[in-house]
Amino acid sequence: MFYVVNGEFKMEFRDRTIHLKANEFLIIPKGTEHRPVADQEVSVMLFEPNTTINTGNAPGNLTQDKLETI
Repeated sequence: MFYVVNGEFKMEFRDRTIHLKANEFLIIPKGTEHRPVADQEVSVMLFEPNTTINTGNAPGNLTQDKLETI
């Protein structure tokens, strides 16, 4: 889930684009290809399961496999 705190951005899918503004959110179904695009700085809060790998299918030295509990 992407929640826009400040600013705006667009979420591009293969077949459409959705524009999001402050205080709006979008839930992306599991397995759906998507690309967030911002023309200017935007603050977004991202909610995802702790099983989601932060580097996708490209593990490397930035991959976090031990997540901190808050």
